[in-house]
Amino acid sequence: MDFLQEPDIQLGLAVVVVTVAAYYIFTKKPKGCLDPEKFKEFKLVKRTQLSHNVAKFRFALPKPTAVLGLPIGQHISCRGKDSQGEEVIKPYTPTTLDSDVGYFELVIKMYPQGRMSHHFREMREGDYMAVKGPKGRFRYEPGQVRALGMIAGGSGITPMFQVLPDLFYKIRQIGRRCNSSTLMSHPKTSFLRQEELEALATNYPSRFKVYYVLNQPPEGWTGGVGFVSQEMIKEHLPFPAFDIKILRCGPPPMNKAMAAHLEALGYDSEMQFQF
Repeated sequence: MDFLQEPDIQLGLAVVVVTVAAYYIFTKKPKGCLDPEKFKEFKLVKRTQLSHNVAKFRFALPKPTAVLGLPIGQHISCRGKDSQGEEVIKPYTPTTLDSDVGYFELVIKMYPQGRMSHHFREMREGDYMAVKGPKGRFRYEPGQVRALGMIAGGSGITPMFQVLPDLFYKIRQIGRRCNSSTLMSHPKTSFLRQEELEALATNYPSRFKVYYVLNQPPEGWTGGVGFVSQEMIKEHLPFPAFDIKILRCGPPPMNKAMAAHLEALGYDSEMQFQF
């Protein structure tokens, strides 16, 4: 599935590795607001520009106590109009969880020629977005695997952030240990969700580590250089095993390259999932 990103000349990649304890907390959740069969309208209540082409959109739910009702690892379909006024539907993953009541948020990277990018670029507070869901083949349950590896391109980091906050929240709740590390790569000098990644690394220094990679590094850059390679995957991702899973999300060229790297390193199809 072409997820989140319109075609981009430069590719940014991210790899996130999370080793998880085998546990599960059962909670009864309220009924969500989504409908998998028909689109529902949600009001844009706040738009925050994060960079020249990335913005965060907060949409209100019908009630302050309502939840979206999106299982971890699933996505929604958003409907809008392109620059020619034609309907376009595209999948996105909210950056919020069902523990965030009353609203949900999307972080969108907008491209000059992107059809859905045009719709988001034109959206203003007070406008409504048509949304349908949940959708997707992947469902994550804490304890499902011993280790999760995550490879994301650009704003493809957003579906990974559905898993990470929930994972560490449950770790705090039951006090279990979790070892993890992160490799983050991007063609420019900024990273989506970098502050939150750094917060996880700070809060869990023995469990979560971050390593950044740039293919256009500034002067004085001390992190990695280039794109994610087989050598980086071998160093930062869990080794192939029956109880690990590698998640991938990004533009088609990146997905193709990472799939080839993983296959060459011995990760079979059961160990991988592409959003």
